[in-house]
Amino acid sequence: MKNITIRPARLEDASEILKIYEPYIKKTTITFEYEVPSLEEFRSRMTGIIGDYPYLVCEADGKILAYAYAHRFHERAAYQWDAELSVYVEEEHTGLGMGKALYHALMELLKLQNVKNAYALVTSPNERSEALHLGMGFRLEGLNRETGYKMGKWLDVSCFVKNIGTHECDPEGIKPFSEVEQTEVDRILEESVKLLKSVTEIKKDLDR
Repeated sequence: MKNITIRPARLEDASEILKIYEPYIKKTTITFEYEVPSLEEFRSRMTGIIGDYPYLVCEADGKILAYAYAHRFHERAAYQWDAELSVYVEEEHTGLGMGKALYHALMELLKLQNVKNAYALVTSPNERSEALHLGMGFRLEGLNRETGYKMGKWLDVSCFVKNIGTHECDPEGIKPFSEVEQTEVDRILEESVKLLKSVTEIKKDLDR
């Protein structure tokens, strides 16, 4: 029986997470990176996010199968209420709902941080990712045509956005993720596991 959980990532997870990310760099245009970062560089990137924004992993019996994180969308002060989301699932275990569960957890946690808008940049076409975002209430905000070059071709990038907070005047500032009540974090992560397409199905898939 597999114990499936969603939890905040730790720096010691960097090696496992990088192994999930690596094939996306080498085999796909989903990420615009050309070279796999070193473990030191990847750990440094995680350090720049953890504490400020949620960085989550989905694991089964201690093995990380997927991860997702949020980070600031743009640096200027007026953009502070915006966050960009990313999610990556181990190649062998896509289509089981882990991306959706992680995204749900990210957005619920971001609400507690006073984030108002969640953004996602998606290399197009990517039917699976586009369906995920539209199915979770994102809207297509725009398309940047031929904005990246990888694997011998120019690529379009779609910008998806979802409003996750009210846009009142004089909004409260952003609360660092490290200051969100742990009981609230635990509640959201437990709820998000229940949103997996089928925990039983995932357990069967992992036991094959």
